Amino acid sequence: MTTAPRVRECARILLERGGLRPRVHLVLGSGLGGLSARVRDPVEVAFGDLPGFPATSVEGHAGRFLIGRIADTAVLVQSGRFHLYEGVGADTVAAPVRVGRALGARTLVLTNAAGGIRSDLVPGSVMLVDDCLNLMFRSVLAGPVTGDESRFPDMSRPCDPALMALAEAAALEAGTLLPRGIYAAVGGPHFESPAEIRALRAAGADAVGMSTVPEVTVARAGGQRVLAFSLITNRASGLGLGSLDHEEVMRYGDEAGATLGALLEALVPALPR
Repeated sequence: MTTAPRVRECARILLERGGLRPRVHLVLGSGLGGLSARVRDPVEVAFGDLPGFPATSVEGHAGRFLIGRIADTAVLVQSGRFHLYEGVGADTVAAPVRVGRALGARTLVLTNAAGGIRSDLVPGSVMLVDDCLNLMFRSVLAGPVTGDESRFPDMSRPCDPALMALAEAAALEAGTLLPRGIYAAVGGPHFESPAEIRALRAAGADAVGMSTVPEVTVARAGGQRVLAFSLITNRASGLGLGSLDHEEVMRYGDEAGATLGALLEALVPALPR
């Protein structure tokens, strides 16, 4: 059994090494690690340097924090995340969000790689997450209440409407399409079957992945504002011509991540203090 990450001690280490209290915590999903190159004067801290943080086991998840700035905004950039399907506990999945909050980040910006279900969400497109559908069949908050988190957080607006409006304005300025949609989180690690995708579509899902919803839930329980983006890396099972594999996810993450990276570089300095 692994030891749960010690949130406050991890935050202290990041503060000592980085010398900044970030305003925004940015989480990069599969294949999106290249966005970290947009951080100015970064200080790197590997997950392995933090007490209780295990190594990541998924290709495309580097497993590190960067403390630095995007424009003049102090940021904590997280390259890689933990997933329940890796066999880690809920405390480990939630720990990076809690560490960022302990450092001072009141805004959490999440990105993920996802399969497109809605017909306009083709590989290479970006979806602004408007709502979430938790089909992991467990809550990351199950168990004792942690710190000052709410026992029963309100999830009626999981992503912040004002921040979403800012994202849409930044996309319009950049000439980037940014449709809204519902992100469904499933347990994984296998890709979904065509029958499961039909069920997800009937339930209202526009894109599907294996992350993000636990982080959104933890952030909302702690009173943080949340913004989330899905980079569509493949058509969901049964909707495309070929089979699905993680290499395809990585390839589109590398190719289309530049679009999302440019959008985030323009957006982060505009986020409210």
